[in-house]
Amino acid sequence: MGELKSSAGVLSASCCLLLLFIHVIAAETSKLDQNMELHFLRNVSVTCNDGSPAGYYIRKSTGSKRWLLFLEGGWYCISKHTCRYRFQAMKTLMGSSSWPQTRRGRGILSTNPEENPYWWNSNMVFLPYCSSDVWSGTKPKTENDDFAFLGALIIKEVVKELLGKGLDKAEVLILTGSSAGGIGVLVNVDHVAEQLQTLGHQTVQVRGVTDSGWVLDRKKYKFGDCLDVLNCGPVESVRKGIRLWGTMMPESCRRLHTGEEWMCFFGYKIYPTLKSPVFVVEWLFDLIQLMVYNATVMGQPLLWGEWEYLQSFGKETRRTLLHTAAAFAPSCLAHELINSNSWIEFRVKGTSLPAALRCWDQSFQANPPISGTSNSPHTPAVAGCPQHVIDSCLWPQCNPTCPKIYGPQTGQEINTVQLLEYMEDEVMKMVIQQKLE
Repeated sequence: MGELKSSAGVLSASCCLLLLFIHVIAAETSKLDQNMELHFLRNVSVTCNDGSPAGYYIRKSTGSKRWLLFLEGGWYCISKHTCRYRFQAMKTLMGSSSWPQTRRGRGILSTNPEENPYWWNSNMVFLPYCSSDVWSGTKPKTENDDFAFLGALIIKEVVKELLGKGLDKAEVLILTGSSAGGIGVLVNVDHVAEQLQTLGHQTVQVRGVTDSGWVLDRKKYKFGDCLDVLNCGPVESVRKGIRLWGTMMPESCRRLHTGEEWMCFFGYKIYPTLKSPVFVVEWLFDLIQLMVYNATVMGQPLLWGEWEYLQSFGKETRRTLLHTAAAFAPSCLAHELINSNSWIEFRVKGTSLPAALRCWDQSFQANPPISGTSNSPHTPAVAGCPQHVIDSCLWPQCNPTCPKIYGPQTGQEINTVQLLEYMEDEVMKMVIQQKLE
């Protein structure tokens, strides 16, 4: 224990900010009125990290044949050291002993028509994250291992149990999630489709909605030793993690990247291999990704090199999203969107995220899949109904509907106008370009 306490001291202040960020999200969720009920898995061999039972929250909707399965996010751990620290700091993300009996959905899981105008009456299922493996693991706990990593098997067991609760009569199952849960959507959506087909439920259309899980594999702005999950870049983290987690990769992506299976955790790498349709939700300037890449974005003024890195990050995110069939990407500094009770307020080129999702949904009704075949991931859009909206302006917070950002020390709103004044010439060029567009 003495060794653990001393080694924990290497965690940076930014890592502590990340833990606080995750706890704030969890606290805000618990304050809300709750209406989904907790069910633990009947298969007791599929557990959380600490061996406690995994489970899910469910609210059924009589008459609805749409099911939304939401994968919670919350980072990951990639070694015995980082997992032990995580267990000390965030036990609720590694075990179920303190889970509440009920909880209420927000955003895409809300049952309030004003908050969730199109899908409010769906069957809602929330999967709490307690496997620390980006929902990809298949490795049970043993005498030599402190923790189990069974995220992929948890999803599989939940789907199996839901078949007895009405999922067998569903028309559409949408696997969705934010952050680590968003990556989990990309890694698991084809597995879920294959599972239902194998069990004789070929008529259930499986789709994915990934939020804040479109991660880039780029060089860090500043080099940092890989001592904890925050200072360790995504590529290094995934390479370490997949060995620890016993990751179950989608077969089509695994074959394409044999020997470099880590690539299947990066959106633009795995997306072309997917058989199931996926809608991508991503802020062009994802705060957590920028934090991982050691890019300073919450202080003023920005150095020229920081500004260049920030701008190139937004450009690269935008470029990788251009060839997706359905996307919603505001040019904002933020992280997570679909699980926010204000998700309807954000707009890209006049279109809200719920409206874009509805257009995407209508494209399948206009182009129904042929019975007995898999879904097409590239269904043509309905004319006049935008399902692929990406901001054209490429500096942070240029979208007028962006959420406010606050300084980590002062708690006061950061004035982005003042921030951008340091780059006045470059910004003016972009303003002129945007007006021309």
